[in-house]
Amino acid sequence: MRNKIIIVALLFSVFNVTSKAQSTWGDYTLVAKQNATSAILIDMAKATYHTWNFTGGGTTYSSYVLPGGDLIRSVSHAGNSFNGGPISGQVQKVDWNGNILWDYVYSTANYCTHHDICPMPNGNVLLISYELKSKLETDSAGCSFSNIMWPDKIVEVQPTGATTGTIVWEWHAWDHLCQSMYPTRRNYVSNVADHPELMNVNYKSAKDWIHMNGVDYNAALNQITFSSHNLNEIYVIDHSTTTAEAASHTGGNAGKGGDILYRWGNPAAYSASGTAYINVVHDAHWVPADCPRAGYLVGFNNKGIASPQTSVVDMVSPPMLGGAYVTPASGAAFGPSIYNKRIVTTGYTSNMGNSQQLPNGNSLICVALSGSIYEVDSNSATIWSYSAGGGVPQSSRYTACYISGTQPGTPTITQNGSSLICDSTGSTYQWYLNGVAVSGATAQSYTPTQSGSYQVKVINASNCGSLLSSAFSFTAAGISIIDNEKYWRIFPNPSASEIYLQTQQAEVNFTIMSIEGKVIQSVEKWNTTQAIVINNLNNGVYMIQLKSVDNTKHFGTFKFSKI
Repeated sequence: MRNKIIIVALLFSVFNVTSKAQSTWGDYTLVAKQNATSAILIDMAKATYHTWNFTGGGTTYSSYVLPGGDLIRSVSHAGNSFNGGPISGQVQKVDWNGNILWDYVYSTANYCTHHDICPMPNGNVLLISYELKSKLETDSAGCSFSNIMWPDKIVEVQPTGATTGTIVWEWHAWDHLCQSMYPTRRNYVSNVADHPELMNVNYKSAKDWIHMNGVDYNAALNQITFSSHNLNEIYVIDHSTTTAEAASHTGGNAGKGGDILYRWGNPAAYSASGTAYINVVHDAHWVPADCPRAGYLVGFNNKGIASPQTSVVDMVSPPMLGGAYVTPASGAAFGPSIYNKRIVTTGYTSNMGNSQQLPNGNSLICVALSGSIYEVDSNSATIWSYSAGGGVPQSSRYTACYISGTQPGTPTITQNGSSLICDSTGSTYQWYLNGVAVSGATAQSYTPTQSGSYQVKVINASNCGSLLSSAFSFTAAGISIIDNEKYWRIFPNPSASEIYLQTQQAEVNFTIMSIEGKVIQSVEKWNTTQAIVINNLNNGVYMIQLKSVDNTKHFGTFKFSKI
């Protein structure tokens, strides 16, 4: 999940347990003020433990400590063609002593980075960037704004030298638009509500239209989430695509190219009914593995409570079916209908701000404009606090193991028959399926019982935990029944893209549908003395409905995987 957060949240240390109050988590807190040329780590007694002094421009928004004490930050680049806040155009990595290891500029007259960055497990970095669209381009796209615009894109940069990098993947919001105002222009649809996978270019159109400000990567799902200040939503897109697929509506693990897989916070943005809970949002991220509510999506909801004006942290659990986000019917909003958990902060910040969910169930919260950084327990009671003064966009907590680099090396997973093997030796282990800890899976090997994305963490004798391994995709043989197996049996023939369906009911009507509800095969008054063949299935998750003669309906899902 979030390299910039999860790699912190998964580490444990004996120091953390024995040398301070049981109720707090971690050892050091990063304080990096906006526009400053230094950053500090403070210990739990609030004393300065370490200071980084930077050369070059000030930190514009994001700073994260990497394993072993290196730091990566967004930097104000002189000569940017874009304005507004916080524009960066540059990303810099420095070592413990402040020596520059990587200094990369991504700024021209046509694009420029801004706001958040996200270091990834593979060493690459995700950047948010504006890109310039002319009035002619916005008119052609069906935008009523009829002026230049700065829509956002996300680029993945692979460092290649001291000042160089290669763009290995990118996604453009401009490739995923819809509009219902101009039938003769691009992106026209008759009803915006039928296309929640696209962004309505005429909803709150402006030069700085989307204003992305938070980005996070989920390695287990190979997905990206980002937040929009102006559209009041958090989004999820597929990172398993190629760049070409990311510009299209097909391809990738989800089969939807770069279209939006999930969104939450403001149904009006896609003409759906439902309550708008977000009013200015920052810091979209997933709750890391090994934390309570692992896999929840989180946003810092700046104006979450109107009177008196108070910021909140909202967490939502996206409805899933067989590993896929549940797409709402036309005009309906993505679920849930209300946040699953809300933490009311101790103050208000009209912009910036963040939270970090911790393994013991606590959360670290940064109220940016006042510079109030504090930790709350699972009941939202403040158990640690620090006043940094104004202008701290984000803050994060780290363990001594992480900072010192004494945690085990990142493990690798290999497969031996039906078992997965961790290549590293430790005192104990923890296996994860789709980013969620598997109960009882604490040995060096694990035999999966279902298809999915697996990761493992190693804990050494000093109780320091490694980073999560890269995700390993495991496919169970043939068909995996996900639920409601009581009413039917499915027999696989994966090599021929066939399944054989048999039921215990006397006579049924059955329908096989895609996860979006598209009918693939339907049979009425099926004679159940023989199995029926469903042909030409692609890999994926499907819904099934059986209706008996008394009109009793049974629903379920199954996953089909060709061997």
